[in-house]
Amino acid sequence: MKKILILFLSLCVIASAFLYKWATENGPSEVESSIVVTRGSSVKSVAREMKAARIIDKPWLFVLSARLKKIDRRLRAGEYIFPKKVSLLGALEKIAKGDVYYRKVTLPNGLTVQQMFEIINDNDYLTGEITVSAKEGSMLPETYSFIRGDSRNSVVIQAKKSMKKVLDEAWEYNLNPALKAKKDVLVLASIIEKETSIAEERTIVSSVFSNRLRKKMRLQADPTIIYALSDFYGSLGRKLKKEDMKTDSPYNTYLYGGLPPTPICNPGRAAIEAAVNPEETKFLYFVADGEGGHSFSETYDTHRKNIKNWVGKIRSK
Repeated sequence: MKKILILFLSLCVIASAFLYKWATENGPSEVESSIVVTRGSSVKSVAREMKAARIIDKPWLFVLSARLKKIDRRLRAGEYIFPKKVSLLGALEKIAKGDVYYRKVTLPNGLTVQQMFEIINDNDYLTGEITVSAKEGSMLPETYSFIRGDSRNSVVIQAKKSMKKVLDEAWEYNLNPALKAKKDVLVLASIIEKETSIAEERTIVSSVFSNRLRKKMRLQADPTIIYALSDFYGSLGRKLKKEDMKTDSPYNTYLYGGLPPTPICNPGRAAIEAAVNPEETKFLYFVADGEGGHSFSETYDTHRKNIKNWVGKIRSK
């Protein structure tokens, strides 16, 4: 009986040694590989998928190891990426830790909702159609993380929640008397966003439009006309013409006073902060300076001179 017990223990030791060797040796994959663990997946189905992806070659050992480590009932859903030659134990530990790979989609500043939807729809790692609605200005430009297989709606919802949070925080410390309602913040910020991409200019541009609003002057902002002419897409594909200034639209800030009825794009954090905290200036005009920035002025006479300087620089190039 004693000999049988010794033999049995010896076989167990030998078997354990082989199992450990198989579990820790290099796997069969010659390239980086990935699998997606869906919600409710069993360890057996995951093992089969990993075998099919040539990440492991002994699915039975993967299942056995998962059960011994007691992780077979708490598999975290998501995409997992494994380096080439990853061992069975290494792959199991990655899943055990829930080391999910997050993909990203970037929604740049100043895009309209239509343009943002195009970016989201073009991402092949997201699924489903966009069925949730989003008003212009309601999505915060940002880089959003998601798990492969997440819905396109989920990104839109993330962007809307982020914008609401940023707008609520900005409204709390609004220092701009020209803005009478929370919606006005987004409208002004969207115009600032389209007028300049230079960080140092945002609060100055904000002051120009805020000063004009207080003096009941028309904003005369070209991007608002472009928004109307492009059927609210935000990109016209050509330069504005003189006759465009006569376009009868509530977004034509050359014809109509005050702010346009809605934002003309989705502004970023910096533009929103500039809208509620404009620099204290007496500027009422600005024009491109021919060097990538703008020239600001308090009087129309100075503004006309700045326009001539800009035209001269353009012609000399």
